[in-house]
Formats: sequence, structure tokens, C-alpha cells
Amino acid sequence: MTLNITCIPGDGIGPEIVAQAKKVLDKVCEKNGHTIKYTDVLMGGASIDKYCVPLTDETIETAKAADAVLMGSIGGNTSTSPWYKLPPEKRPEAGLLKIRKALGLFANLRPAYLYEELADACPLKKEISAAGFDMLIMRELTGGLYFGERKTVEENGELKAIDTLTYSESEIRRIAIKGFDIARKRRKKVTSVDKANVLDSSRLWRKVVNEVAADYPDVEVEHMLVDNCAMQLVKDPAQFDVILTENMFGDILSDEASMVTGSIGMLSSASLNDTKFGLYEPSHGSAPDIAGQDIANPIATILSAAMMLRYTFDLDKEADEIEAAVKQVLKDGYRTGDIYSEGTTKVGCTKMGDLICERI
Repeated sequence: MTLNITCIPGDGIGPEIVAQAKKVLDKVCEKNGHTIKYTDVLMGGASIDKYCVPLTDETIETAKAADAVLMGSIGGNTSTSPWYKLPPEKRPEAGLLKIRKALGLFANLRPAYLYEELADACPLKKEISAAGFDMLIMRELTGGLYFGERKTVEENGELKAIDTLTYSESEIRRIAIKGFDIARKRRKKVTSVDKANVLDSSRLWRKVVNEVAADYPDVEVEHMLVDNCAMQLVKDPAQFDVILTENMFGDILSDEASMVTGSIGMLSSASLNDTKFGLYEPSHGSAPDIAGQDIANPIATILSAAMMLRYTFDLDKEADEIEAAVKQVLKDGYRTGDIYSEGTTKVGCTKMGDLICERI
């Protein structure tokens, strides 16, 4: 197979961590007889510096022509970077919002996995963390409260703000189908999270999810109210496989799930459209204070590349090999500075990429 990948190195540590992800991809594809065509483009601050805009039309077209996009981190230090003296629509993050819209990315996937070797960093009680957890939060990315009509008006001498939460059947159905398809690649369980005891949009959400579930008899489905889900994430996270939810609930729950892992530097993410196309990136930021020092943790980006192999190219075996190599490196006691603990061996960004390649 030939993989056509557009790479957006981004800002800060982005070029360093993307370089390591590409190195790991090259290794696993060489081993399994695949070839890769990379096309590097600019976005964010790097694009502002060269083109005076955070995202060019040419970059969008290059991304659309690819099978997938692998991206590093976007942005810089908001207090010192000249990029943040620009109008909001000209700042680095505006490029990210624009490319999501241009590529039709409506499904955001954020895994939260507790590595046994990093269990001490988990803030939960040991009797809870000992069970481990491996969940994936699937968040609808383009609808709901964040994209509904909003306004602020004056009534009876005081200001009144109005935000509208809107979902259509088709918007719910497409994210539900993605959720069940991905559950089939995992442990075949979907927890659909809503607020159906209060909200009409959630009652429609639950109705459509049940309709989609009928086409997946091999996948277990349960419904959970969002407030209960927030409690269960810290009480018994091991119960979850795929958490399927709407935009605002997913925004909040995915941040909660990331924190119970104890290490954001390990967390990958993906944003998918209604084809196999996806944009894959680490969940963490650009960390400009450590850029160029070869000390960044590349594992989140490497695991994002594994997600790309799994969800865009259906190369589950190759994705498994990358994930197993990451686990083995951690088991062998190697750590970048952000996850270092006494008794382990501290390594830099490049060395961590080399170690993972050696174990593929």
C-alpha cells in the first residue's frame, strides 16, 4: 500500500515530534511492505511568518489531496509571541479551526489510556487505578451549543444572553456510526452520554443512537447521563470503552479523562470526516519554552500516527506494532523529562523515537 500523507510540523516543538512520528511510520511501513509519500506544508505561526496568514488555500488543497494529515502542535506563547498581537482571525489557532471546517472534520477521538509503568502519575486512588483503563472519547465536533445561534439582548433594562443548542438527526447519525464502527475495532462497547432527562436535543440524540445500534448487534450499547459519566470517570474508569457524546459534553469529559491518565504528553487525538480521511495530532500544546532542545516527548504524536494507520488505512497490525513498541520502551524504563521518575533512564526526543523504532 502507498500512504499519501500531508504533514504539518507546526510551531514550537511540533517539527521535532513530527520528525519522530515520521521516523516510526517509516520503520513500520518498511517492515510491512508499504511506501509513504509525505508532503510538508505550513500552518499556524510558521505560516504567518512566511505567508502572513495562519492557513493558506494551497495548504488546504494539499491536505484535501492526501489520504490523511499528520500535524504537530500549533501556536506559541500567548504573552510574548508577536502572533498574538494580531486580530483573532489572523492568529495561529484560527488556522486549526479553518482547516477542520474545510476538511469536514466532525468526529474528534481522544483516547485515554493508563500505562502500567506510569500508574504512579495517575491522581486516582491506587485501588481504582490498579484496574487500569483504556477508553476513547468520541466527541461530535461541528454542532451543538458551540455552533448554534447566539445573541445578547437587553430586556427590561438588563442584558440577556442566548445560546442555542441544535442537533439534526443526520448530524447525530453520522457521529454515532463512527462511534460504533470504532467500537468494533476495540472492545465492542459504546456508552452514549447525554442529558435526556432535561434536554430535547439529548432525547433526539438517544433515539438516533438506538436506531444506529440496531445495525450493530455485536456491539453493547448503554446510555448514561453526563453528570453520572463525570462521576464514573473518577470512580470506575475501567468500565468504559467508547464514550460517544455531543460537542460540549465531549469537550468537558475528554479533558477530565486526559487528567486521570496523569500525563498529557502521552495523549494522541484524531479528527475524522465522513470518509476514511482524518487529521491526527497530539493533544498537548506547542511548548515553545522547550522547542529546539531535543527534550520534548514525541509519544503522543507517535501514537497519533498509529491511530492514522488504524482508522484511515485500516492497518491494524501496523498500529498494534507501534503501540506495543511504545509500551515496551516504557517497560524497559526509558522516559522523556515530562514523565521521568527516579530509577528510570531519561532520554531526549530523538532518542525516544530511535528506541521505539528499535522495538518495531
